[in-house]
Amino acid sequence: MAVDAGEELHVTELPPPKKHPTIFESFDGLDSGESFVIVNDHDPVPLKYQFEAERGEDAFEWEYLEDGPDTWRVRLTKP
Repeated sequence: MAVDAGEELHVTELPPPKKHPTIFESFDGLDSGESFVIVNDHDPVPLKYQFEAERGEDAFEWEYLEDGPDTWRVRLTKP
């Protein structure tokens, strides 16, 4: 269930083992300058740490659009 650039990915609808792999797959499908929005029911900061560890801090841009308390929306951009 990868998304296209500009779309929202509602990860609350995914089983937990598929959340991060689906997000990485969607990110890998982006061209430089493209982005999508992750929608979650908790702060996805562990995902940010995983991106930093696996891809490096300069490999993505992370922008909070909404930060709880019930919904978090994060724009993930490939620079």
